[in-house]
Amino acid sequence: MPASTTVRGIVLSAMPVGEYDKRLVILTLEYGRITAFAKGARNPNSALLACSSPLAFGEFTLYVGRRSYSVISADIKNYFSELRGDFEGFCYAMYFCEICDYMSKENNDEKDILKLLYQTLRALTKKTIEFPLIKVVFELKMMTYNGMAPQVFHCVKCENNSYQKASEFASASGLSSPIYFSIKTGGILCSGCRMNDKSSIRINTSTLYTMQYIISREIEKLYTFKVTSQVLNELEICMKRYLQCYIDHEFKSAEMLKTL
Repeated sequence: MPASTTVRGIVLSAMPVGEYDKRLVILTLEYGRITAFAKGARNPNSALLACSSPLAFGEFTLYVGRRSYSVISADIKNYFSELRGDFEGFCYAMYFCEICDYMSKENNDEKDILKLLYQTLRALTKKTIEFPLIKVVFELKMMTYNGMAPQVFHCVKCENNSYQKASEFASASGLSSPIYFSIKTGGILCSGCRMNDKSSIRINTSTLYTMQYIISREIEKLYTFKVTSQVLNELEICMKRYLQCYIDHEFKSAEMLKTL
């Protein structure tokens, strides 16, 4: 690797180090999640002051040391300044950054996660859909990219694929067979297989269709729809329990969201 390199990415977190420096965690296009030190970034006159804050997105020129990176300069394209003046939006943004920090890896291809985070932050600034919906969309898509998505296209036990085609759900309100979301088995159960998990959650067909849409669609189309309050409530319940089961990690920023 050369003595210096340029990467494109988003600062996930920034922590004070020593008297004037900062330790940055950056999700990059080229190297996945990396740690870089911004020397003197806490000095009010530092050229690195603006680029060493969470949410800063742009190009970072780094010195490549034996064990760590150091920020030489940065060309910031977007500070997401709208969120810095919006307490609620900023709390959600920090939650998304914390999840990316936890679930991404160093020296790994994290292009999709970086793109998802960027589009999610843009959705927060636009405010065209409600923040709780943005949250469940982000969570489910993150689980998808990490190979941990629930099976929502057929029953996980009998593999009945009557739920497979999304087009069927456009007029599926009259389906007589109930649908259950099972945390234990990692997906949906038909009414005949529900005995495998009596704690499973009965969900609306529109909720199931929404899950299918989120998992299967490209990032650009994720934040282009709205749902009813019932569907949102079911999505929130399902994702909360699913993350608790399959990630089992307490995100500090999640506690802040509970107070909003």
